[in-house]
Amino acid sequence: MPIKTQSDLPAKEILERENIFVMDENRAMHQDIRPISIAIVNLMPLKEETELQILRSLSNTPLQIDVVFVALESHESTHTSLSHLNKFYMSFADIKEQNFDGLIITGAPVEQMEYEEVDYWPEISRIMEWSKTHVTSTLHLCWGAQAGLYYHYGIPKRALDKKMFGVYRHKVMNRKIPLVRGFDDYFYAPHSRHTEVRREDIEKHPGLTILAESKEAGVFLVINEDGSQIFVMGHPEYDRVTLHKEYMRDKEKGLSIEKPVNYYPDDDENQKPLLQWRSHGNILYANWLNYYVYQQTPYEFIHTAEIIGK
Repeated sequence: MPIKTQSDLPAKEILERENIFVMDENRAMHQDIRPISIAIVNLMPLKEETELQILRSLSNTPLQIDVVFVALESHESTHTSLSHLNKFYMSFADIKEQNFDGLIITGAPVEQMEYEEVDYWPEISRIMEWSKTHVTSTLHLCWGAQAGLYYHYGIPKRALDKKMFGVYRHKVMNRKIPLVRGFDDYFYAPHSRHTEVRREDIEKHPGLTILAESKEAGVFLVINEDGSQIFVMGHPEYDRVTLHKEYMRDKEKGLSIEKPVNYYPDDDENQKPLLQWRSHGNILYANWLNYYVYQQTPYEFIHTAEIIGK
């Protein structure tokens, strides 16, 4: 699948080295096909790393995707240069009059704070409300998933006794739903979080369906009735060494952190971590793009509640 990005986005060169088809604006202008437009609200501190992970995850369908990265105006990023943000990101004000086929809201390292204490909560709330009328399907990741369930359904998050940190086995619960089409009965996915959303709280809302969960890590995947809202409690987009970097960072800071579980061969942090989730992560993103974004959005995206199925 070709991903359309700005020609000088740093992630573009890395993706091309990985034999992933990335085209710039000039080539995309000569393609006589309907691309799908995806906005990515990137809340992660290391934005360039997250850009690469998500673009890699979106690269496994034959669809052409036009990507727009969105940064929040109400929060100052301290881990990504201002020049990068100014060059490659747009604000919500820049895009709020547009319609998008899909929206991704990433995780964020603020889960131990109450939602209303997060400095950008009012802005992310406006984006989630806007998504109901301007986006065909929204994919919420980790804290973005918890925040989405809280904003849209009032479902609380619960503090964990210790960080959920590692790669966990999950069971598919509703195989007939297209989002998990092609999944094995059990699959692995990374988690890195201090809070959870519990099954019993989700089950109070009949419009929500749990698609996958783990005995150890709890609920992993939730979808609403029409697929316009999808919530992923972990990080299927993570690359091989992301958890390792988080672990070493926290160790160097002197924080109390255990090794990520089911991650290092023989539980030896000096060995290369095992990559056990890439194939199912790719299927998840491909199914979302195909069944809930591309197949649901008409060729002419008309801004009416009837067209976008809300």
